[in-house]
Amino acid sequence: MFEDQTILLVDDTEDDRIFMRAAFKKANLNWPLQEVHDGDEAIAYLRGDGPYRDRGTFRLPIVMLLDLNMPKMNGFEVLKWVRGQEQFKLLQIIILTASTRPDDVKQAYSLGANSFLVKPAAVEDLVKMVACLRDWLQINQCAPLN
Repeated sequence: MFEDQTILLVDDTEDDRIFMRAAFKKANLNWPLQEVHDGDEAIAYLRGDGPYRDRGTFRLPIVMLLDLNMPKMNGFEVLKWVRGQEQFKLLQIIILTASTRPDDVKQAYSLGANSFLVKPAAVEDLVKMVACLRDWLQINQCAPLN
């Protein structure tokens, strides 16, 4: 029932994406995980532009895991764009970043983030974080976007 919901990971660092895939597997979070590499790709994915046109393959996510520090368009800019789109106002957006700056936390929440998580340094801690996400997703009622 839950495994048909898509999670969109927006992160420019390949190692972080690899670690996240491994953490999903170890934590048995079996929801489809789509990945994009920067803010421009995130917006193209959400709009269904270019290679993301096929909604059978690139389903709208129920949750977006969004890095802040990315080239082209940073996470704050993506967050601002997403919250300005009526269709995506209910999308659950979890900031997942290395930043611990209080100003970043404040700005993310003021722009409409639902949560702010700091990427753990140890893979085991990332697995624990993903397991918490898995448990939350199983009991939380997310609003569908389509």
